[in-house]
Amino acid sequence: MSQLANLKSATSLTDLAKLLHAKPAGLAYILYKQPSASKYAVFEIPKRSGGKRVIKAPDRRLKLVQQKLSILLQDCLDEIITAKKSQDRIAHGFRRRHSILTNATQHRNRRYLFNVDLEDFFPSINFGRVRGFFIHDRNFALTESVATIIAQIACYDNELPQGSPCSPVISNLIAHVLDMHLVRLASSVGCTYSRYADDLTFSTNKKIFPQQLAEPCPQNPHQWSPGKELQEIVAHAGFRINPAKTRMQYREARQEVTGLVVNEKVNVRHEYRHSVRAMVHSLLKTGKFEIYAPVEKSGFVTLEKREGKLNELHGRLGFIDGIDLYNWRNRSQLKESGRLSSKELMYRRFLIYRDFYATERPIILCEGATDNVYLTHAIRNLAADFPALAEIAQDGTIRLKVRLYKYVHSSTARVLGLNDGGSGVLSSFISTYKRETDKFGAPGCKQPVIILYDKDSGAKTVEKTIQQASRLKAIPTGPFVHIFRNLYAVPTPLIGGATQSKIEDFFDAATQAITVNGKSFSPENGFDSVVHYGKKVFAYDVIRPHADAIDFSGFRPLLTNLAAAIVAHAAEA
Repeated sequence: MSQLANLKSATSLTDLAKLLHAKPAGLAYILYKQPSASKYAVFEIPKRSGGKRVIKAPDRRLKLVQQKLSILLQDCLDEIITAKKSQDRIAHGFRRRHSILTNATQHRNRRYLFNVDLEDFFPSINFGRVRGFFIHDRNFALTESVATIIAQIACYDNELPQGSPCSPVISNLIAHVLDMHLVRLASSVGCTYSRYADDLTFSTNKKIFPQQLAEPCPQNPHQWSPGKELQEIVAHAGFRINPAKTRMQYREARQEVTGLVVNEKVNVRHEYRHSVRAMVHSLLKTGKFEIYAPVEKSGFVTLEKREGKLNELHGRLGFIDGIDLYNWRNRSQLKESGRLSSKELMYRRFLIYRDFYATERPIILCEGATDNVYLTHAIRNLAADFPALAEIAQDGTIRLKVRLYKYVHSSTARVLGLNDGGSGVLSSFISTYKRETDKFGAPGCKQPVIILYDKDSGAKTVEKTIQQASRLKAIPTGPFVHIFRNLYAVPTPLIGGATQSKIEDFFDAATQAITVNGKSFSPENGFDSVVHYGKKVFAYDVIRPHADAIDFSGFRPLLTNLAAAIVAHAAEA
């Protein structure tokens, strides 16, 4: 039974609580017993454009219920759109698979771009509108009792509070009627319409902008006011236009939609990129950077500079990278060549600093994801003998004291050049790490970065790079090699006089002999799939699910060498 069907069949608080994965008694207490004054913390934050924004943040228990209600309603909305077999390209704020980017792309490269802001968007939606919507909307048509409970969960002081997790999705549902009227009006006069929360955008390439949507003021032709039909539709839908935030943008000047430039291609504002670049430069030179953010002082919140956090800067860099990827997709020779743009190089320097140069615990780069599986379970199995690698709590839980770099197909891995692993990737990382960290002035290198590579035919590539980076005439024998700064290399140990080794060699013969669907294990890259299975099946279908029963004693020499590198770096740091 679908979530929408479940919601429509609900008739009581108990039914709704079940859908929200909450206890009925707990939900009833929050709604009817908890003092109203304790449900929300009310404060103001400054807007970048001036003025104050009132935030009404729910307490922890109410917020959790609202989050679950938001998910439930998003699920219902997805079902409604799927059933209609249509794509809603109108509302882009606070929706799955929608963003400021999907909103801005609707209005790229247009002659005219008209922006309208709805005044007090959330507060203009009161308790009665929320309750009435869920009763009378044909897609929901909920019972009066359940619609009332949803409105009680969502509303505070007879309005949708800005700060509640469920206010965005409910506002989108209620504003859908407005969207339908405005998209029909815009289409009838040759314009494109979209909405992101309270921000309405109309655009066109017509020589004359339609007066139904906007008209220039007689006293100042560059100052525009909303057209009569637009005003009537907005007012009839129960909203108000903010005249102070109405503007017309022309192709000859910079045009922006929800903070993105849309003149020729969707792009990030130059000022934003410059600000982020300055933050990265400061971080790499000093280990710190500043950022504008709300700061509370004596009960008041103001927008001031404060020391930034790494995740905040990462978010900004990821945002810029995401916009660039959108523009490069399917048409970029730069991406096809594998070369990084200047913005990607900046992003890479940040990632090298955060993940390796200033890492808070030792990090190990193996040759691939399967090696991570082997090593994780080997360390956990032998944790008592390797305190440098793991610790055992009093309750018996084991926590790794090292981080194993995860090979995933993400923007971070792409920028770092660490998508798939392998000896070639490790070799490239060593060269990149040296080249970039030579420019760093910030303090770091408190924890080691360890390159773990198989001592097989592919080792020559890695070892040649190690020699070049460390300026060693030859790779010394020993448990590890200190390459430079906090970078170390640990080859897989040679067993019983062998001249080569790989990490799979450390499993006992019985483990390596386990068959899967009648096939035997082959650690070679070019194995015959008819009779053999490879490393991925061995790691994820053999080792991981049966780790408690597998003999990892063969990993002791390797773990000893890894621990030795960590201890040696700690002595030097």
